[in-house]
Amino acid sequence: MTSLTRRSMLAGAVALVAGPAVAGCSTTDTGDGSSNGSGKPGTKTISFLTFETPNLTAAYWDAAIKRVTARYPDIKVKKLIAPTADGRTDYAKQLLQSGQFPDVMVGVTPAGFAEAGDLYAWTPTELKDFVFPTANPIRGKYYQLPANTQTIPPVYYSKTVFTAAGISATPTTWAELLSACAKLKATGHTPFVIGGGKDGFASSMILSGIVSVDVYGRTPDWMTRRRAGTVKFADPDFTAALAKFADLADKGYLAKSDVSRDYAGTEQAFLDGKGAMYPMGNWFAASADSKHRQDIGVFNFPAADGRLIVPAYTGGGILVSAKAGNLDAAKRFALAFQLDKTQLDASVKADGLIPAIKGYTPPADTGPVFKAGYDLYQQAVGKNAVVHAFRWETADDGLLPGMADKVDAAAQDLITGRKTPAQAAAYLDGEWAKAAS
Repeated sequence: MTSLTRRSMLAGAVALVAGPAVAGCSTTDTGDGSSNGSGKPGTKTISFLTFETPNLTAAYWDAAIKRVTARYPDIKVKKLIAPTADGRTDYAKQLLQSGQFPDVMVGVTPAGFAEAGDLYAWTPTELKDFVFPTANPIRGKYYQLPANTQTIPPVYYSKTVFTAAGISATPTTWAELLSACAKLKATGHTPFVIGGGKDGFASSMILSGIVSVDVYGRTPDWMTRRRAGTVKFADPDFTAALAKFADLADKGYLAKSDVSRDYAGTEQAFLDGKGAMYPMGNWFAASADSKHRQDIGVFNFPAADGRLIVPAYTGGGILVSAKAGNLDAAKRFALAFQLDKTQLDASVKADGLIPAIKGYTPPADTGPVFKAGYDLYQQAVGKNAVVHAFRWETADDGLLPGMADKVDAAAQDLITGRKTPAQAAAYLDGEWAKAAS
């Protein structure tokens, strides 16, 4: 997930500095020297919070860090790994509260931290190499390097299973998707693979797609309006999206018991053939290609009327603490990490990311699943058909801090039948009021 996103990108490990330890982390040091008198004189130590996933392993992070420290030998990195792939923002909060806020963080949501003055605001000059330098503003300032674009969610599918079920073309409308689900179920295949557990986003991926194409497709600034209080989750358009999602569970097109399965288990379940379709961020393409799964295809999440609408998120990059002990070193490390060509190529191959860096093109040897998804995104860009990905937005046009987890909880309640669509909408509005107070 680098990343996005999730996830968005990146993983590693760091020794905690003085203060109470936070359970569940693991740490390693990368680099030579130190700033406390041991090692090479003049070395500047920074801490770097990362996370690990099946795609973004410790080796991936270590190699990326060493490339930067080779360029800047005066920098030493203490690498911290978040306990879970989707819990890195909460973990950063724990570290902040215990006086151990990392100097550099990747894949952490800036909302809340930025408003409190905990993050460094990048200047236009520092952002000159990024395609979308004004992505994700928070009160008019830019705190997260807009390093990568992720489409969330395209739908990955088994070509073999589709053929066996008599599905000759990928769905382009919601009605065609439901028809495909019915054929899959009739031939003994679970249409969708979903998850949840400690990685709640795996349960809300389908809901993210429905809201993005149905609600944002008609009202692109819906979330900005929600922040202004002119729309609510209980409004008819959003409640209808919740109802479409609940209907999939009611029809048995996804297994209610799957909400206890974590992200890694969810990905493996699809690879093991336990479901025909897998709505997931485009980072999954890297996993599919690394396993040489030639039978996996991808199509855009279908809108009700068949219009081309592709949800995407650009951001997910590195944050720097405004109070980093070695702020200059932290900024140099962050920019060098995000702009390194080898690192960008590695992020494409390891996590299926689409680097939003001027002049960048993916490696020629990227796999077929990534290439198919990349082409779908470029087609949408060319037709101005890209919208925000619901639940994954950050900054002024995103959910309030803490609300992403509430969306995941509402999705799980709709899947299991614990809430009706109307009750889920009321729950989200109630939680929004709490978050805004």
